[in-house]
Amino acid sequence: MPTPLSRRAAKLAGAAVLALTAALPLTLASSDPAMAQAARGHGDPQAEAYVQTQANRALTILNDQGMSVAAKKQAFYGFVNDVADVSRITDFVLGRYRRALTPEQYNRFAQAFRQYADSIYETRFGDYHGEKLTVSGSVARSPNDVVVSSIVSGADYKGNPVVNWRLLRGANGWKVVDIQAQGVWLAVVQQQDFTSTLANHNGDVDVLIHQLQSDASQGRPAH
Repeated sequence: MPTPLSRRAAKLAGAAVLALTAALPLTLASSDPAMAQAARGHGDPQAEAYVQTQANRALTILNDQGMSVAAKKQAFYGFVNDVADVSRITDFVLGRYRRALTPEQYNRFAQAFRQYADSIYETRFGDYHGEKLTVSGSVARSPNDVVVSSIVSGADYKGNPVVNWRLLRGANGWKVVDIQAQGVWLAVVQQQDFTSTLANHNGDVDVLIHQLQSDASQGRPAH
């Protein structure tokens, strides 16, 4: 069974973007400690501007108290599609088990994983009340691989918690591939949880799919 993240970490991730949440969760090729704290200088202003723009967009949706739940779901679903590299994330969280899946198994997993991710941030739509996110710097690991650091403020946040974003640039521009909240890279944790479940069940992806479907149907957020 996937191990739930802390409620505060999940909310921080949602305030930053996603969530995926499930952390939609987003992909990271390594957990290099050097990425943990992005700093001013040696960064990428374009990547920083991208994060600030998309964070503002996400928070506008999350903090709009006049928007119906259905409209908010639709708007945030589109936001995730635009900003996150969903296919890369889906491959990443499966780890070495991705290669063993048939196309039919992979498609069923991808659908269950997305439903699970969506269910997490949808349960948190009522949690946001005027939060703000301010980009504070970045570290360019390469011209197309940047970690952007940001600070969340407002509402019940104290101590200006830091949220880091990993971005990769491809043919379609920047895409978010992981988020770090409370020192946790969310996609990395998700991969650890999923591959542990698969290892404990001889690689049977149906067990993981069933667990994700069960959690999604119950509206069970990370907590």
